[in-house]
Amino acid sequence: MTQQKNIVELVNSYNVDAVKAALQDGADVNTQDENGRSLLLLATINQQLGMVKMLVEHGADVNLQDAIQDSPFLFAGASGQTELIKLFLANGARFDVFNRYNGTALIPACERGHVEAVRVLANIKDFPIDHINRLGWTALLEAVVLGEGDKDQQEIVRILKDGGANLNITDQDGKTALDHARDRGFKEIVKILAS
Repeated sequence: MTQQKNIVELVNSYNVDAVKAALQDGADVNTQDENGRSLLLLATINQQLGMVKMLVEHGADVNLQDAIQDSPFLFAGASGQTELIKLFLANGARFDVFNRYNGTALIPACERGHVEAVRVLANIKDFPIDHINRLGWTALLEAVVLGEGDKDQQEIVRILKDGGANLNITDQDGKTALDHARDRGFKEIVKILAS
């Protein structure tokens, strides 16, 4: 337990050399804290690029989920950390591991306006672009329903459309993204979806 607590503290204090030494000494690269957050998830949350890269090089699981179902890959998507998304994709990120809303890494990226993260995820072969979360929303629906209709959201809607998102999927009330865009007065998004 002491070794586990120590390596978690070393990650949180961004001591890459000490963490590397602990791993070479036999510490588990997939150690989790009391909330189930792996070393890699902690480094991702703290945006510690050097730590993340070192942990991945040592075989850290990019899909390991914590008590609230966050994983490094899901968190990187939700927080728009494009470089980490690419790194995790190259190291086994899975598309069938979902967050607490039963959503993909793409859905919160759309909601939060992370254009570059959306561009990467929406253009991956076999990524479930039309996955429906527990709220009954796809990435496209969430971009419109929870967005502000600004330039970033307009670009996200364009990326999703160009990436092959199904524009006809409805929410639990039978409304499409276009219906919501009209209801909210998002004229530019209406133009994108209707053209």
